[in-house]
Amino acid sequence: MSEPALLKEQQDHVLILRLNRPEKKNALSGELTSHIVEAVEQATKDDSVRVIGITGNGDTFCAGADLSRPKNSRQSDSAANTVERVVRLVTGIRIDCEKPVVCGVNGLAIGAGLSLAMCCDMRIASDKATFHPGYARVGTSPDCGLTWTLPQALGHEQAMRFLLEIEFVKATRALEIGLVGEVVADAQFTWFFEDYCHRIAAIAPLAAQQTKKQVARIGLPDNLEQLVRDELRYTGRGLASDDGKEAVRAIFEKRQPKFTGN
Repeated sequence: MSEPALLKEQQDHVLILRLNRPEKKNALSGELTSHIVEAVEQATKDDSVRVIGITGNGDTFCAGADLSRPKNSRQSDSAANTVERVVRLVTGIRIDCEKPVVCGVNGLAIGAGLSLAMCCDMRIASDKATFHPGYARVGTSPDCGLTWTLPQALGHEQAMRFLLEIEFVKATRALEIGLVGEVVADAQFTWFFEDYCHRIAAIAPLAAQQTKKQVARIGLPDNLEQLVRDELRYTGRGLASDDGKEAVRAIFEKRQPKFTGN
């Protein structure tokens, strides 16, 4: 039998979630996203869990959304389910879960993978981690809450620069601009990430929960669910546009795209 797409391990009061699709660079399939949503929702209600850690298995944190279609899937159902999953993912981590969520970026974080990392409350990166926005490269705009979480962490100008300059950002630079809060040598990364989760779990649970509940309100959009839905609508529009299709062709043909504005 194949291994589950998400590995769950509870260590005392810490729940570690490991994205486990290394053959797909931990790309977010519908199945994997659903597993993350469900695990976070269950942990939110579980008093034995005080901190949630999210990281990747293998050499990549998450290479973005898995755009391949499952066999026998219907496009309308898939699109509707995707929207609901993403809404639950973003609101579940940032708002509904009043427990600290720590992301361990063990490798590449791109597109929706970067968005997942930015949904978390704190981020620790391996010194071998790299970050890339992904979206503008394929002719579209961010989703999965990134238009809110990124400016919160980086400020307006740095967020705009990161999203539109379309460059790979190494861990040290990510620390400088505020994408992550700490960078750790790769050889010690797993130990340090888990140890940090345990350090936060040692804080009085009520103190941690009340702190997150109040901090999460700062800069909260009037309607976060609608923001996430609008993001996905704009992302789909960009991917379906002539420029979006040209961007993808140019990537595969290893050339500069020729955009027309359509």
